Amino acid sequence: SPSPHKNCRLPPQLNEELSKHYLQALEIRRGTHKLLALLGEKMPHNIGIVAGGVTEKVSEDKITNFLWRLNQIREFIDNVYIPNLFTLGKYYPDCFNIGRSYQRFLAYGGLNLGEEILFESGVLEEGKLFEFNSGEIREKVTSSWYRETSPSPLAAQTEPSLNKEKAYSFIKSPRYQGKPSEVGPLARLLINYSKGKYKAKDLLNKVLSELNIEFNNLSSVLGRHLARALEAKIVAEAMAEAVLKLEPAEPVITPHQIPESSQGEGLTEAPRGSLGHWVVIADKKIKNYQVITPAAWNASPKDDQENPGPLEKALEGIKIEDKENPLEIVRVVRSFDPCLACAVHLISFKGRKIGEFKVV
Repeated sequence: SPSPHKNCRLPPQLNEELSKHYLQALEIRRGTHKLLALLGEKMPHNIGIVAGGVTEKVSEDKITNFLWRLNQIREFIDNVYIPNLFTLGKYYPDCFNIGRSYQRFLAYGGLNLGEEILFESGVLEEGKLFEFNSGEIREKVTSSWYRETSPSPLAAQTEPSLNKEKAYSFIKSPRYQGKPSEVGPLARLLINYSKGKYKAKDLLNKVLSELNIEFNNLSSVLGRHLARALEAKIVAEAMAEAVLKLEPAEPVITPHQIPESSQGEGLTEAPRGSLGHWVVIADKKIKNYQVITPAAWNASPKDDQENPGPLEKALEGIKIEDKENPLEIVRVVRSFDPCLACAVHLISFKGRKIGEFKVV
């Protein structure tokens, strides 16, 4: 295994403690899967959601079981997850200054709880807040192995074109008003904060004060991790309230009819960021379908204006201390929590050499 990185700063005892917390986190992760399986039948890839509702009926017993498991998760978030990030922030304050990307954040908005929307929609650019308009979304394929079609998600086609000279990715380049935009927990937190949402504002102000950092430092490696942890707390608290509003006697699905012809979009917030589905129906069949994942926004390649995606932008200018073990690059990439299933990877069954890569 690789030798310890030259920049390892945690004292041995503290390093051992945080390593144990990692193992504890795996158990908590298993607990979240059990919790969600109560209502979604299985996790991951729950199968309990259908058009118009869900397949699983709720019961008093399930609600009690759900809350018991949720409380264990909330204790871990409050007493382990968030404190660990505070610890890392004190030993690695420079990680609030690396991995800075565009100061442009996007959120479709999501988790409508009836009385409030947990995550507001919006666009935050250089500290200025704007309302979100889905009609401004376009996809570029200048650097992608796809044929040029309509940039509108409703009309776009996904057709491979493997001989494009400038292409280097199977990810398209989603753009909002022609610009790259970062999505995810950090984007949601900053937009909620800018819109004055109490929970986001209160939590974030405490973090900024405790770690003695500025608002602009959040566009960074540790800033993204902190946002993810604070969001876990916000979501877990909202879940505890929402599950108590479920009525066992209420129907779990609303009957619907597929229209003869129609088109529409479904925009929501997934854990990694803004997720959109676009569909066109003709003769009661799907004529066209497109999806733009959070990882497509963040990991997108250069567009027709030569602008890299947010992740590529965050890697620009990174100083590498140990070229044999370039953890700085790894830390920046992982701070975005990229999805491994959102891009196609090229392999050859004929033994042809495609390239050489170092796994770090």
